[in-house]
Amino acid sequence: MGRDVAGLTVAVTGAARGIGAAVAARLAGAGARVVLGDLDLAAAEATAAALPGEVLAAGLDVTEQDSVDAFLDRAEQAYGPVDVLVNNAGVMWVGPFEAEPERAARRQFDVNVHGVRHGFLAAVPRMRARGRGHIVTVASAASRISPPGEATYAATKHAVYGYAAAVRQELRGSGVQVSLVMPSVVETELALGTSHGSVPRLRPADVAAAVERVIRRPRFEVFVPGRLDPLTRLLALLPQAGRDLAYRLLVPDQVALGDGGARAAYQVEAGLSEADGQ
Repeated sequence: MGRDVAGLTVAVTGAARGIGAAVAARLAGAGARVVLGDLDLAAAEATAAALPGEVLAAGLDVTEQDSVDAFLDRAEQAYGPVDVLVNNAGVMWVGPFEAEPERAARRQFDVNVHGVRHGFLAAVPRMRARGRGHIVTVASAASRISPPGEATYAATKHAVYGYAAAVRQELRGSGVQVSLVMPSVVETELALGTSHGSVPRLRPADVAAAVERVIRRPRFEVFVPGRLDPLTRLLALLPQAGRDLAYRLLVPDQVALGDGGARAAYQVEAGLSEADGQ
């Protein structure tokens, strides 16, 4: 199985619920010391309380560099140097691109892109100084495929892919590993009211299992499910007409198939729209 997870100190962002909570549970169950970070500290504390082993929760706003630095400081104070940072926090607005509120676009870039960047900036100096460490970013299949109705979200995930790929090259030989886990649609609050198209909807536990596997055996790109990997490579090779046809057949159109009403409460909670829907 490669590297042993037991005894590692792992910090997970956006860990109060959904994929982040599943990752924390999976790694805690494997014997890691886990620190859950989330803007909703009460929810993170409730999640942490239900997990086995050495686990704690800390408040975290990934859009603020100082908050991310303090989060890793807290993890190190409790359990020693952070071996693995899991950048998981993310938000998504869904709908026609011209209907997207300005605040939703900015919020997605702040959380999905700058939040990941802040994680790298906080973790890499510590890890590089020790000559070891691993940053795992939970991105999305939208890092390589752009579903209609997710224009800005896909743009943020493409940005994360590019950022992580470039930083990985800069870290060559440093002992610091960089990985991207790119799932299709997962059954979480973020995906409420969206279509999963031809690929079955994943559970958070499926993504958590992929995160554990990549910690044990580091690699850069991990798709969940794995068959998305050859699909994205095939799409890149097709001429534009063939690519357009494949998109129509395989990639869910969230404008046509999405349920905006089902997403309303989530989008308000995630700071993507006002309570009145504006």
